[in-house]
Amino acid sequence: MSTDREPTLKREDIPFTRTDIDQLLQTIGRSEKLDVRGLNLKGIDLSYLNLAEALIARADLSGANLSGTDLTGADLSEANLSGATLFGAVLNQANLSQATLSGANLSEADLNQANLSEVNFCGANLSQASLNEANLSRADLRGADLSGADLGVVSLFGATLRGAILNEANLSRANLSRTNFFGAILSGVNLTDADLGDADFSGALLGDVKLTEQG
Repeated sequence: MSTDREPTLKREDIPFTRTDIDQLLQTIGRSEKLDVRGLNLKGIDLSYLNLAEALIARADLSGANLSGTDLTGADLSEANLSGATLFGAVLNQANLSQATLSGANLSEADLNQANLSEVNFCGANLSQASLNEANLSRADLRGADLSGADLGVVSLFGATLRGAILNEANLSRANLSRTNFFGAILSGVNLTDADLGDADFSGALLGDVKLTEQG
């Protein structure tokens, strides 16, 4: 008698679709009860959905479309969002600690007060994004585009911004202690009242930088 068995699919191996998520939301009624932690959501289109406070930790959202999606207060810690599109997404107070967002498009996204500690933002587009009071401690922003981004009062303690583009970005009152800006472009950056203790600006372009309030 054969003892061969069909392999058992784990919950995280089954790819979910937009229809699946829509049905889940209809069933549970409220986005904060949505639990898709660890699921396969590769390439899914969740644009303009209300996913506020949803549990999405460790999910695979690589290549997903989250343009305009409301992820206020959502848990996306350790999620894979590499190559994802989050243009104009709302991630206010969201937890993305240790998430991967390499090559992701977060242009014009709202990341105010978000937990972005130890996030991989390598090559990500954060131009015109708002990151007021966000925690970017030890984040990897090598080669990221932060042109025109609002980084007021953020913590970039120990973060790496080697080769990053920060033209016209606002870093006023930011904690830049031990931040690595090697080779970064900071033309027209506002560094008013920023903590620059032990920051490394070796090889960085610092043209027309604002360091004090103009009277």
